[in-house]
Amino acid sequence: MYRYIVTRLLLAVPTLVGAAALVFVLMRLIPGDVCVIRMGSGGSHVSQAAVDACRQQLGLNDHLFVQFLSFLGNYFTFDFGISMWSGRPVIQEIATRLPVSLQIAVMATLIAVLIAIPLGTISALRENTWLDHVVRVVAVAGIATPSFWLGIMSIVLVLDITYLATGKAWMPPIDYVSFWQDPIRNLSIVALPALTVGYRYSAVTMRMTRSAMLEVMREDYIRTARSKGLVEQIIVNRHALKNALLPVVTLIGIEFAFLIGGLVVTEQVFNLNGIGRLFVQAVQNQDNVLTQALTMLVVLIFVVSNLVVDVLYAWLDPRIRYS
Repeated sequence: MYRYIVTRLLLAVPTLVGAAALVFVLMRLIPGDVCVIRMGSGGSHVSQAAVDACRQQLGLNDHLFVQFLSFLGNYFTFDFGISMWSGRPVIQEIATRLPVSLQIAVMATLIAVLIAIPLGTISALRENTWLDHVVRVVAVAGIATPSFWLGIMSIVLVLDITYLATGKAWMPPIDYVSFWQDPIRNLSIVALPALTVGYRYSAVTMRMTRSAMLEVMREDYIRTARSKGLVEQIIVNRHALKNALLPVVTLIGIEFAFLIGGLVVTEQVFNLNGIGRLFVQAVQNQDNVLTQALTMLVVLIFVVSNLVVDVLYAWLDPRIRYS
């Protein structure tokens, strides 16, 4: 098992280097000069001397190979440079916003797993019954409902319930507070976004769990286990569910990585300053340095998530680490 983990860690290094090279090339294929765009965004005249000074400061006059090596070295030491928009170090901008998106992603993943796996398993075991139809309707509704509408409706629902119960409408706080600083206030801020995202997240995972369980329950080794007289609960827990979780774990890992930078609409609806909102602001302000750093951050999270999924594969199916 340890050899398998070390192997996967070593394979992640060339993946990160390849992703860094791709991001580096794509950022430099964007038309125009970043210094001209940055300094002339207000419509004012920009002198060539100012442009040359900007290019020298950003290291754009160096050879592309030298720029790439510098970018790669800074990336692996978490030195992402200075934001063109705010003038602050990019690592500070990310450190301020990342806890918000990370907490919502973790809470949404926990909610999705707690909802999707039990309901998806029950739906597969009770195929074509009324319970199966109810679970499928819930899953399809979660997939079909737009996230912004679901977020707005959740806020309206909370307002109505609190007004009917106390005679005063309650709104979640706007300013973000760390969980370790004030747990109750923190949960009052992120609970609704996490529930909203978690429901949509669970809908996709629920359908995947149901499909995987239906496929596994028709396998020969399940019929063999039943013919030996094993209890149905043991067959489901030890033989069926563990094998059915392989595609489900893949989906959970991909969705979790996507949530870190893909919560743009949710963060906008609930007025949260997360990574997704920072991504949009960086593009709007033509901050190439910040955009490049955020892209690499998302790449890193995807690689780490895939690494965790691979390790979980080996834990769920011991044949993988021996092959």
